[in-house]
Amino acid sequence: MTHTDALDDPVSSTRLEHFPISFFGMSMGLFGLALALHAAGLVAASHVAGWIAFAVFVTLSGLYVAKLVRYPSRVREEWAHPVRLAFFPAISISLLLFATFLHHSAPGLANVVWIVAAVSQAALTLIVVTAWISHRAFGPGHLSPAWFIPAVGNVIAPLAGVELGHPEVSWYFFSVGLVFWLVLLTLVFNRLIFHDPLPERLRPTLVILIAPPAVAFLAWLQLSGGEVGVVGRLLINIGYFFTALVAIQVPALLRLPFALSFWALSFPLAAITSASFRFAALENAPVHWFVGMGLLVLILLTIAALVVRTVRAALAGEICQPE
Repeated sequence: MTHTDALDDPVSSTRLEHFPISFFGMSMGLFGLALALHAAGLVAASHVAGWIAFAVFVTLSGLYVAKLVRYPSRVREEWAHPVRLAFFPAISISLLLFATFLHHSAPGLANVVWIVAAVSQAALTLIVVTAWISHRAFGPGHLSPAWFIPAVGNVIAPLAGVELGHPEVSWYFFSVGLVFWLVLLTLVFNRLIFHDPLPERLRPTLVILIAPPAVAFLAWLQLSGGEVGVVGRLLINIGYFFTALVAIQVPALLRLPFALSFWALSFPLAAITSASFRFAALENAPVHWFVGMGLLVLILLTIAALVVRTVRAALAGEICQPE
């Protein structure tokens, strides 16, 4: 069957129509793994993981562009959806992570990618926040940790931005990301404590709580010239707290049926892994190195399980289906 025939096939067409924007969480997780491997000193493995992540990102982008061309109304529906809206910046975040992956080996290309990604991230942040405060009827039940994704994207920008020669712009992104992390953290905990539990499909997004402080720690190191300081210690320890908090939820999460939202586990775990290795290297802290190694094993096992489960679900026709 040719590519054109595949798109014309009713089953393939239906799956393309319902191809979710949340799939870009996969490329975020794989890029995060590449950066975690680099932080662990496994440079060759990091390069392999990074280029696999890029191939996945290109594939996902091609499929989503095809969906946009063939089913623009479905893309508009996702844009209007109170939960899926937050996943659109996962595209620009993936590009920021790609620039971070490239900036040592190909700084010229990394700079171009970073500029495109940073402009996109800045625009998407403004658009998403404008949508949040507009006339849309958002309620507490629509709020989930997935709303952190636009904020996380901003604190990723300094990871490559400082070394690529954009320190002031990187401070802008760090500042915006930090403020919205604190605002959304308050709102999300209000929702978790005082309102109905998260729906099953969204419960894995609890792991996203780990990402903002972990990535902010890494961004702080870039902005401070490698000085951990009080701010760095605050951020990494908050990251450890949320890691422990999420770990308590793991048994309940494992009992849930598989959904694409389980890819939310990958990037936050990779981020706290990188943070542990960076802290260990800068502060000569062996305990943090051992924590990083344990987390690295965990993220490798998690991503392997996610890949197997995603492929199995795709072959069984359990994903890209109407909800």
